[in-house]
Amino acid sequence: MQVTVSTARANLSKLIDAALSGEAVVIARRGRPVARLVPVPHRKFRIGLLSEQLSGPVPDFFESLEEDDLSAWEGGR
Repeated sequence: MQVTVSTARANLSKLIDAALSGEAVVIARRGRPVARLVPVPHRKFRIGLLSEQLSGPVPDFFESLEEDDLSAWEGGR
């Protein structure tokens, strides 16, 4: 479907729904196509995405630091 800029302005919600349903939506200015409305692909976020690629022990961030590490973290040596 090709629509003019003014028609796109007036019917943006309907055009977005059309694009989401898979219809090709082209916006034209003076009869020449200038833009295309396409849906943005959404990926599901998955926790632990790289867990198989990590090696070694996973640090426990809630565990207390040893005295030497704590001193270095706080700027002392």
